[in-house]
Amino acid sequence: MSTAEKAAQAPSGAEGGGAAGAPRRGLAARVVGRAGGGAAQALLVLVALFWLVPTLGLLVASLRSNEDNSADGWWNVFAKPAQLTTESYSALLDKGDFVDSFWNTVLITVPATLLVVAIASLAAYAFAWMEFPGRDWLFLGVVALLVVPVQVALIPVAKLYGRIEFGSFHMFGSVTGVVLFHVAFGLPFAIFLLRNFFAAIPRDLLEAARMDGGSEWTIFRRVIFPLGGPAIASLGIFQFLWVWNDLLVALVFADTGSQPMTKWLQSQMRQFTGNIDILAPGAFLSLVVPLVVFFAFQRYFVQGVLAGSVK
Repeated sequence: MSTAEKAAQAPSGAEGGGAAGAPRRGLAARVVGRAGGGAAQALLVLVALFWLVPTLGLLVASLRSNEDNSADGWWNVFAKPAQLTTESYSALLDKGDFVDSFWNTVLITVPATLLVVAIASLAAYAFAWMEFPGRDWLFLGVVALLVVPVQVALIPVAKLYGRIEFGSFHMFGSVTGVVLFHVAFGLPFAIFLLRNFFAAIPRDLLEAARMDGGSEWTIFRRVIFPLGGPAIASLGIFQFLWVWNDLLVALVFADTGSQPMTKWLQSQMRQFTGNIDILAPGAFLSLVVPLVVFFAFQRYFVQGVLAGSVK
């Protein structure tokens, strides 16, 4: 009998139990394989809608009067749409202290984000592609700072800020003090994140730039910064959200004149009566700006998350 005839008569791995056949898929593998079907996508849509219910409730509550919110739940507005009004927003925006807290939040968040991104980008490039004595030990020190909690530094930094005065300027209780604290505690993670991303850039690109006579600053500006745009944008989004939504640092280092919206909203909590007419529109306005920033840079954020997954 020829070899071809023997091969034709031989049972396949799947039918005869041989090792050559494809292995049977387990229950978990079959479930994962069907996860991309229409039913799974419909389930994910339902989960997303359920996740957005609190945000919808906050929006509806901010558009109802305090009396309506005290009388029944926000979902009753679908049966009584006449309850919707913008009076709460008008009254809130007429409060000068709230408007001041909004601009204080901007003055704290924007510089803290830009400084962290700029300093971390330069430091990450140095740690990834520049040779200097003690580079690895310094980077290990930066990584070690990641485990230091913010709470540990509150009292020492508060004492330090209390001693820094320049004429009528006092570091403690100022916007500058809050910004510097956020920058100091945002840099370790930012440097760690960007250094790992920059280190994955092909060395040949940098060598070609050096052969063309490019300086380190030119290489960073013309090569590293454009290629690292997704990671830098992702870092900027994270840093913006962290600082914008911060309450702990503001409670310790900001006074009445420099307080952000989070501290202002916290100060509006009443002990015995509800004030949903103030908290709901204030919280929703505080929520809108981070959402706008996220969706504006969503494309770069997705690129940064997927960077390195495809070569």
